[in-house]
Amino acid sequence: MSDLLERARKSILSRRFFRRGQSILVAVSGGLDSMVLLHLLARLSHNNHWRLTVAHFNHQLRGRSSDADERLVRRTADKLGLPFISGGANVREHAAKRGISLEMAARKLRHGFLARAALKRNVRTIALAHHADDQIELFFLRLLRGAGGEGLAGMKWQNPSPENPKIILVRPLLDQSKAALELFARSEKIPFREDATNAQLDILRNRIRHELLPLVTKKYQPALGRVILRQMSILGAEADFVTGAAQAWLAQKRRPPFQTLALALQRRCLQLQLAEKGLPVSFDLIEQIRSIANRAVAVSDNVAVSRDPAGRIQVRQTGQAGFSNRQIMMHLRGRAGEGSFANTRMIWEVENAPSGTFRAPKRQVNCEFFDADKVGKDLILRHWRPGDRFQPIGMKSPVKLQDLFINQKILRSRRYRLIVGQTGAGEVFWVEGLRMAERFKLDKNTTRRLKWRWKRL
Repeated sequence: MSDLLERARKSILSRRFFRRGQSILVAVSGGLDSMVLLHLLARLSHNNHWRLTVAHFNHQLRGRSSDADERLVRRTADKLGLPFISGGANVREHAAKRGISLEMAARKLRHGFLARAALKRNVRTIALAHHADDQIELFFLRLLRGAGGEGLAGMKWQNPSPENPKIILVRPLLDQSKAALELFARSEKIPFREDATNAQLDILRNRIRHELLPLVTKKYQPALGRVILRQMSILGAEADFVTGAAQAWLAQKRRPPFQTLALALQRRCLQLQLAEKGLPVSFDLIEQIRSIANRAVAVSDNVAVSRDPAGRIQVRQTGQAGFSNRQIMMHLRGRAGEGSFANTRMIWEVENAPSGTFRAPKRQVNCEFFDADKVGKDLILRHWRPGDRFQPIGMKSPVKLQDLFINQKILRSRRYRLIVGQTGAGEVFWVEGLRMAERFKLDKNTTRRLKWRWKRL
């Protein structure tokens, strides 16, 4: 028995992946990894009486090459005396319609096919050919995208199908290297097909595989693979612990106060609740609702979420709002004054000083400082209008207010209530709740400073 075959046998046995006589659907693309997996399981099934079915999904991305992949898998299944089932879809068209990446579209369609194929054959376990090198690439892929500990832990040995939780995905080769699979394929003369897209460097995963990993291995850590897999194991165990603690807290009727929980536990409790409600989960969203209780944060045009002081996620429909033409003129005469608009009081004060003496003041709540001469003595207070553009401090050019509102996750209904400050010349210098405008900031030539404060009544 070869080394790889024996290691795979022990891994399957120790982790109790398959029962004796069990039905297994084997996902086979025609590439090296899945063809090796198929032959390993076929060899081991003789003593375990597993009933294997070969499943192939044609992504239709490479024309005749994709069809050749399918023919190879079909011939191999026939040679091994195994039933074969195939499916396919236009992944490129699906990605364009949904506005998602090719990789994401392919994964979605492939898992959908595998789940349907499993149900059709009355199978509850699908074997996938992911290996250790895939794990390492995934670690860096997710690291570059800002994943947390749970994401950096990588793929699990087994987990429910994303399309049907009653179907279990199993990865018997997850601790085996690509080199070990290549050696086995050569020694056993296993035919497989190379996917030319694996060499395309416009795909991030491929750049990680062909550029980043060789560089880090050569220049920084020769044992990179071992180190990363160990790190993933550590992160996975810690992530599982936090998830378990969060689930236990959520299940309690008399819970410890949310604000007394460790930071990691607070985040995971909110993450689990958002996922359970089918809402998008992101670090920024979790932090916004975690930091302040009862603050509604938009997750779509008409849905907002918040958490109550006890840490429970609240979801509400925000309804629709509309633009308002209401506005007032405000005149800055003298050294100080005030006015009101939309249930908000504005207090202003002008200070004189030689040029170059004003410094950027410390950030204050509901307070901004402008170059008074740039703002002028006559201004307009109003609400957001279609086509409004604004250049927040630090940005090189103006952008649509609507885009800023979306990026800041400001509720649609709230956008229409925010107050906009416009100069007499028609330029927006201030938007309530956003950063001040770039052109109106204090600089070395400023001789008159406008202190601008507001308070909702």
